[in-house]
Amino acid sequence: MADAREGLTLHATAVSVGGNAALIRGASGAGKSALALQLIALGGALVSDDRSVLWREGAQLIVDAPGPIRGQIEARGIGILNAPAGGATPLALIVDLDAAAPPRLPERETETILDVALPVMRAVAAAHFPAAVYLYLLHGRAA
Repeated sequence: MADAREGLTLHATAVSVGGNAALIRGASGAGKSALALQLIALGGALVSDDRSVLWREGAQLIVDAPGPIRGQIEARGIGILNAPAGGATPLALIVDLDAAAPPRLPERETETILDVALPVMRAVAAAHFPAAVYLYLLHGRAA
């Protein structure tokens, strides 16, 4: 059996807040690293940029960076920046930057990865979006 950490590698970025990670996915140039930089500025920690490795531990998905890019994030137009590496963190949310904007009060959505269902948040083109993701990771969403 392969090492559990070898898991599934996705083209995605991950940031942790309060011990919960968001997996930020989208096409190249969609703003994955930009959202991650905003979350880090609010107090989050970089888990991975551009490539994220996921594996199961019991009923949870864990996300981390591949070793060669650990602690690095691209700031478009600036270059590769060093950031403290947050390390392996339980995944709590998928942020989909490619999905159509949700209605004002969207229904809850989930997606299953490696047989674990995770909530999905669609991108909102508004200044409050990074703060909303940050608060979601800290406190969840009301019913």
